[in-house]
Amino acid sequence: MVDIKSLLMLTRIPGIGANRLRQLISNFKDSREVFKATPKELIQIEGFNKKLAYKIANFKNTPEYEKAEEYANLQLSKLNKINGRIITFWDNEYPELLKKIFDPPAFIYVLGRLEKVDKYSIAIVGTRNPSRYGISVTEKFTAELVKLGVTIVSGLARGIDTLVHSTVLKNSGRTIAVIGSGLDVIYPPENKSLFWKIVDSGAVISEYEMGAKPDAVNFPKRNRIISGLTLGTLVIETGIDGGAMITARTAFDQNREVFAIPGLITESRSCGCNTLIRDNRAKLVISVEDILSELGNKLKPILKIPIKMELKPELELTLFEKKIYELLSDEAIHIDLIAEKSGLSVSDVLVNLLNLEFKGVVKQLPGKMFVRI
Repeated sequence: MVDIKSLLMLTRIPGIGANRLRQLISNFKDSREVFKATPKELIQIEGFNKKLAYKIANFKNTPEYEKAEEYANLQLSKLNKINGRIITFWDNEYPELLKKIFDPPAFIYVLGRLEKVDKYSIAIVGTRNPSRYGISVTEKFTAELVKLGVTIVSGLARGIDTLVHSTVLKNSGRTIAVIGSGLDVIYPPENKSLFWKIVDSGAVISEYEMGAKPDAVNFPKRNRIISGLTLGTLVIETGIDGGAMITARTAFDQNREVFAIPGLITESRSCGCNTLIRDNRAKLVISVEDILSELGNKLKPILKIPIKMELKPELELTLFEKKIYELLSDEAIHIDLIAEKSGLSVSDVLVNLLNLEFKGVVKQLPGKMFVRI
């Protein structure tokens, strides 16, 4: 068993990051044993030079050792006050999928509970400033995945992330939030209530120490955990430089599935998704069935309901969607003719046709032709 206090103390030695921490524990089995090691023993570990070996071996004889002990005690005290805990890479509770990424954290701070079922999870991420279209799609995909029994992971940021977590809770599902600050620093502050609701029915995770502020540099690193916890990542709306693009890239690098929602080429919030699709780094999805076609076998153990029976919700159309839908039949019709007959602009018709596609009642064919399903 890894001693948590000693593990935290080891992080105070300059040059000891997550990778070297994992190497040390793998070699000595317990963090307490590291402080008993000789330079000769330490230098045998791959990547540990003489200078670092002596620094570790002599650490307990320096004033910094006492400061490290104070640091560890304070961290554990702050964690205990909010009923949090630390789960190490060597614990059975450590997420199975996260262990498999290139650079997993040596330990994570956790509020709430992690469950075996969480290995059947999907991340949903996107812009902090979603359009109505993005909001609608987020609610639809999140709710349908929850009904299937899938755990949903996101980052508790403003916009899409917040909507994802809220929709999961509304549908009585499990959700995990991965944050870029300490567990005692809730960001954004307006999500305080949502934060604790997630803790009650799921978990909040961070690799950052208690008291850590939500600095901008934390979030790209945080994003690799969001993708690392999951079988795949769904990107709803994001600009070309959006944070969700980093999550998509880390998922791709981790050999996890990446899915993206297409959007208008004139909409900057869709540039990221459209680029991922164009560059074959994400699969274009217009329904949950598209996700299941890639992940269905991996999700099969937890799927709660027959897929085909439940994924077609009762049809609810807006006034414009209904007007366009009534112009369609099982014979293909060109978008220009739909616009002419409906009296709407081509761009307005396209937006409504995309919404109808997401509702599973319309299909686009080559040449901008559309049919009812």
